[in-house]
Amino acid sequence: MKAMPNRFTLQLLCSAMLVLGLSACASQKTPATADVAVSRAAVDNATSAGAAELAPIEMQAAREKLMRANQALASKDYKLARDLASQASADAKLAQSKANSTKAVSAADELQESIRVMREELERNARTQQQ
Repeated sequence: MKAMPNRFTLQLLCSAMLVLGLSACASQKTPATADVAVSRAAVDNATSAGAAELAPIEMQAAREKLMRANQALASKDYKLARDLASQASADAKLAQSKANSTKAVSAADELQESIRVMREELERNARTQQQ
C-alpha cells in the first residue's frame, strides 16, 4: 500500500507551486515594464530631435502606441504591452531618423546656397580686377 503524503509535505508543495506561479507572473511583468520604459525613452529622444515638427505622423503613432502600452500594462496584459511598446519604439526611431534626415538635407541645401553665393562673389571680384 502506498503511503499518503503528510500535511506538511502537501503545504510545502502548494507553497512551492504558488511561488513558482507568482514568479512567472512577475517575470512577465518585468520585461513588459522595461519595454514600456525603453519605448518612453525612444519617444523622448525623438521629441528632442525635433521629430514632433519634422515627422508628426510617425510621432503621433508612437505616442498613441505608447499610451496604449501603458494602458495594457495597467490592465496587466503584459504581452500586449510588450508588443505595443515595441511598435512605439520602432515608430519613434523612424520619426527620429526622418527628423535627422530632414535636418541633414536642410544643412546640405544651406551649404550649397553658401557655395553658390561665394562663387558669384568670386566671379564678380575677378571681373572687377580685370577692368
